[in-house]
Amino acid sequence: MMRQHPEQILHEWMDAVNTGNVTALTALYDPAAVLIPTFSSRLLKTPEMIEDYFVRLGARDELSVALHEKTVISQSLGDQFHALSGIYCWRFAIDGELLNFEARFSYMLDLKRPSPILNHHSSQIPRVI
Repeated sequence: MMRQHPEQILHEWMDAVNTGNVTALTALYDPAAVLIPTFSSRLLKTPEMIEDYFVRLGARDELSVALHEKTVISQSLGDQFHALSGIYCWRFAIDGELLNFEARFSYMLDLKRPSPILNHHSSQIPRVI
């Protein structure tokens, strides 16, 4: 399925996270994709590693992610490749308390691939000193 806009991929990704659909989520990642995840210090570079990360993250109570729409920056690198950056907020419960984790993200996307995410980096926003 060819997608027309990089933001469409971001919204599909968020929908999969928010519905707990790990199959749909991992299907967005190219087999050679690299994920630098928000809540792990490891670089995930195989489909199995990416799936395991999202299965473990999906086990968190009340997991959701929400986009800060005004932060999204889309950069076209021709018709096929796009970079997408911005800020989203992860939310899940720890010991019964619902916590928010602001994170910045960047994606490298190939809109012509059925699994368009080639690279995804997400990291918590550091406290300003």
